[in-house]
Amino acid sequence: MCGRFTLHHVTEDVAAAFAVEQTLLDLKSRYNIAPTQPVASVVQQESRVLQNLQWGLVPSWARDPSVGARMINARAETLASKPAFKHALTHSRCVIPASGYYEWKRRSHGQPPVPMHFHQSHGRPLAFAGLHEQWVTPEGATLRTCSIVTTAANDMVDSVHHRMPAMLTATEIEVWLDRHVQDPAHLLPLLHPYRLGDLEVHPVADLVNRVSEDSEDCITPVLRSTESDQLELF
Repeated sequence: MCGRFTLHHVTEDVAAAFAVEQTLLDLKSRYNIAPTQPVASVVQQESRVLQNLQWGLVPSWARDPSVGARMINARAETLASKPAFKHALTHSRCVIPASGYYEWKRRSHGQPPVPMHFHQSHGRPLAFAGLHEQWVTPEGATLRTCSIVTTAANDMVDSVHHRMPAMLTATEIEVWLDRHVQDPAHLLPLLHPYRLGDLEVHPVADLVNRVSEDSEDCITPVLRSTESDQLELF
């Protein structure tokens, strides 16, 4: 799964990386983005727009928006069959830019999991495949929400967690955002484990466990105090 991520690239760099034509927000560095918070998302409308969506997808037919807290991720393997996601797959896809993301590595002997930060070695933003929906409140206001698509982990990530965000290449982004492409047979093959060898990972401090923490210290590499810790991590 993907339950926390970062975005500390500046607005201009994100807009350039994703060929954004219209920007509806000014990005601030964020180092501990959590579910139900606003997240920057690239949506293809008449033009390609960078805008905020609330993290946690609420289908248009949902009775209560609280369901979004349980749908922060959407499994690639079941998108075409799950009622919550099948409409968004064919009609409402987005890309969620990220500078990196966190996963927690389990340890033995009852020790707490170790937070790990994944990012690209060359420093460019990652492109998470996403789905988005609109939900209308009883008062007539519109709530715009999204979910991050996940897939099986590649060999590198699997040492930490068995799932990872579905991350798109530049070519795949164009297909994913193309509103004329609606056949799942053309979309689902894009959602594979990440194939490029440019991911890096390092352990970070436990402070990232607290949603209230949002500083660069969250992504700063830390050294474990014992040799056994190092062996478990790597």
